[in-house]
Amino acid sequence: MAPVRTTGAIVASTAAISISMAIFSYFLFFKKTNSTPHSNKKKKPRNGVVDAIGNTPLIRINSLSEATGCEILGKCEFLNPGGSVKDRVALKVIEEALESGELAPGGVVTEGSAGSTAISLATVAPAFGCKCHVVIPDDAAIEKSQILEALGATVERVRPVSITHRDHYVNIAKRRALEANELAAKDKKVSQVDGKDRDQMDGCVPDPKKENPGFLSYYKGGFFADQFENLANFRAHYEGTGPEIWEQTDGHVDAFVAAAGTGGTVAGVSTFLQEKSPKIKCFLIDPPGSGLFNKVTRGVMYTKEEAEGRRLKNPFDTITEGIGINRLTKNFMMAKLDGAFQGTDKEAVEMSRFLLKNDGLFLGSSSAMNCVGAVRVAKALGPGHTIVTILCDNGMRHLSKFYDPKYLAQYGLTPTATGLEFMSTK
Repeated sequence: MAPVRTTGAIVASTAAISISMAIFSYFLFFKKTNSTPHSNKKKKPRNGVVDAIGNTPLIRINSLSEATGCEILGKCEFLNPGGSVKDRVALKVIEEALESGELAPGGVVTEGSAGSTAISLATVAPAFGCKCHVVIPDDAAIEKSQILEALGATVERVRPVSITHRDHYVNIAKRRALEANELAAKDKKVSQVDGKDRDQMDGCVPDPKKENPGFLSYYKGGFFADQFENLANFRAHYEGTGPEIWEQTDGHVDAFVAAAGTGGTVAGVSTFLQEKSPKIKCFLIDPPGSGLFNKVTRGVMYTKEEAEGRRLKNPFDTITEGIGINRLTKNFMMAKLDGAFQGTDKEAVEMSRFLLKNDGLFLGSSSAMNCVGAVRVAKALGPGHTIVTILCDNGMRHLSKFYDPKYLAQYGLTPTATGLEFMSTK
């Protein structure tokens, strides 16, 4: 009898072990196949370049997280098709303009931009059968103009002047749209004689280039994108970026921080997040030469020496591009902010090199400034918080200035830090 009992015990034990191993293998395999980023699950192709905009990854910036004791997360907007966060704005602006009839297929979208918005408009416009004309300050990195021209946009480079000047690049862009509309209306009138199309009368198709010299004569009207005042900018982030951050963090976010140029990103994201949870703190990080820090913290738009019209924004103000401004835009006025921090050019330069060395992140100037802001917020809130910022674009558009050693040396901005000591963080 003893051998029988022993055999039974062995069989039972073996069976139990087999079942346990099967269960263990099942859960191990299940977890592995469902947690692997490149799973075999089929994903549907996206419908063209437009459908590829948005839903960008949210990544943990390991070096900054470990240094601060917070979870610092960056939204990788540089992975949009046009290479920046402005793809969202370009898409929303053009969609709404087409829906309202302000823009017609075959029309030209005009904009005054320091670079990224223009590149995004030039990327998105062809998908809707439209063209793009950009007016850009001539102190912007030359590679941005080169990219625009390669994308098929026409580019005007003008000297930087105050927004109150009629020849500020934004004001010129607005005029170009009006001129395109006037030419389109004129061509429509003269193309008909006694109710018949002119080309039908003689069997010839008129050459618009000869009859209306200049690039504007090619287009069926114009539309000024007006990224600073057009609330489609705000809506792009309120309806897209903000909800994505909330979903990607499962609602576990303590703070959001970003710089502002037009103000659309910081306004749209902050408004959405604070509607979801009033406990979420939202902050601005502001570069040198901008008056927004003063507006948020002191209630005044600018200090006396920074008054618009008395001090012009130029390279001596800041080497960062696309952020900082000395006026309130409709988009920025929508922001829900709990405070603001100031960053320096030196901090932005050092931060970009630190992240490249430690995280493999090759970021543009505004992205670097946003990361400076994230560290500022982390130090203010203390360890254990989750902080989200925007990685607007990569460094490829900043080679001639922000990543050029000779240019930086002219302004005493040569990076020298070995760690985060430039932010008093060891």
